[in-house]
Amino acid sequence: MMIGLTGGIGSGKSTIAQELARRGYVVYDCDKEAKRIIAEDEEVKKAIIHLLGNEAFKDGKYNTTYVAKRVFEEPEMLKELNAIVHPAVKADIIVKKPDFVESAILQEAGLDTLCDKVIVIDAPEDVRIERVIARDYNGVASQENMSKIRARIKAQKTYTGNFSICNDGKTKIETLVDTIIKTFV
Repeated sequence: MMIGLTGGIGSGKSTIAQELARRGYVVYDCDKEAKRIIAEDEEVKKAIIHLLGNEAFKDGKYNTTYVAKRVFEEPEMLKELNAIVHPAVKADIIVKKPDFVESAILQEAGLDTLCDKVIVIDAPEDVRIERVIARDYNGVASQENMSKIRARIKAQKTYTGNFSICNDGKTKIETLVDTIIKTFV
């Protein structure tokens, strides 16, 4: 059985995924694996260079600053980039057959179709903001940082799945993972 883990920024899906991995389950981290595929898969590299030009790779390494600037200035480019990367990630998942697939864009990437069940990890907005400030902004809760995070949260879609876990920080991660294992594994 393959189970999808999804949820918005700061929901704690990565923390839950790490606990599942610590317990011996094979967890496919889509962000991490997409970066690996982009770095190692020559066909993917060629397609990205064809789409975005040689600047997409600087000194042989993926130039995320350049790519991000391009795809956010030209939204159609993001769709085209995703059309290169998502199928490669999907093919990799099919080969690796993990127990869990973790992705914030599980449904948008079509990865939910590989999963027998999808679990949505959620948390109240204030908790999510607090986590992202700690993780991405060195704990600096300025108005500007909070506004950026709220905008990112607002831009994310509503997540749907077979089951929802509230990761509000009141229940231990181990207990939440116990619930997942008892319910789905």
